[in-house]
Amino acid sequence: MCRWLAYYGKPIRMDKVLFQGEYSLIDQSLKSRLGAEPTNGDGFGIGWYSASGEPGVFRSTEPAWNNRNLREIAGHVESNLFFAHIRATTGTPVQETNCHPFHYGKWLWMHNGLIADWLELKRDIVLQVAPALYPLIEGTTDSEVLFYLALTLGLEEDPPGAVERAIGLVEEIGHRHGVRYPFQGTIATTNGERLWAFRYSSEGQSRSLYFSTRYDTLKALYPDDPRLDDFDEETRIVVSEPLGNVAGVWNHVPEAMWGVVQPGQDEMSTFRPAAPAAV
Repeated sequence: MCRWLAYYGKPIRMDKVLFQGEYSLIDQSLKSRLGAEPTNGDGFGIGWYSASGEPGVFRSTEPAWNNRNLREIAGHVESNLFFAHIRATTGTPVQETNCHPFHYGKWLWMHNGLIADWLELKRDIVLQVAPALYPLIEGTTDSEVLFYLALTLGLEEDPPGAVERAIGLVEEIGHRHGVRYPFQGTIATTNGERLWAFRYSSEGQSRSLYFSTRYDTLKALYPDDPRLDDFDEETRIVVSEPLGNVAGVWNHVPEAMWGVVQPGQDEMSTFRPAAPAAV
């Protein structure tokens, strides 16, 4: 499927997170260790926020490991919050509009996983998207439709609740069509101020998801590591798979959970999909 990374914290040049490390995201595009397949070469995308809080997006159908523009941009853009996604298609075409992250207003969204039997369920799910949002769907992926479904169901006001309702609706429609396990995946979304991440599958065997240990704990463990100078107390990195094997750095997100990275104390809670009352 795909691999992704979300960074929140002290403003940092993006290449220091995307390209550096024993198992960087760019390295994972060639040889992922925990993904459904080792190679994720069906396009990539990055999304970041400027100092003014406005998002920018760069996407390409080229493999991430082979794109000079990605290295050039990442080596010059500094941001306190950014997404990166490397794609392995589950059947939809390799085209720029199918590359993550997806973008609406101040919101970014990316997904690793799938809606099972997408072509069979697609029509019923797409018709649940608000008429005002429907024309904004540019590509053919389940991930983009899921984004606009979550926006329809209140993502801008209540991100955890909206994603629970969106996936609950997908499961409801899937079960009507006889699909036993309609949803699989991990999701990251942000409005530029907070970062939400989700891990859930209908089968209860979700794709992997990890988050970095608190800065003060890492500083106590490795007081002389110069790499920590790039980060601060607010820094968190959320990833599909760890960027290295240093002990104590990465923590596995349990099954069926969501979390929010935000100023001050971060939070984690149980994820409970439930379709809206009127389906």
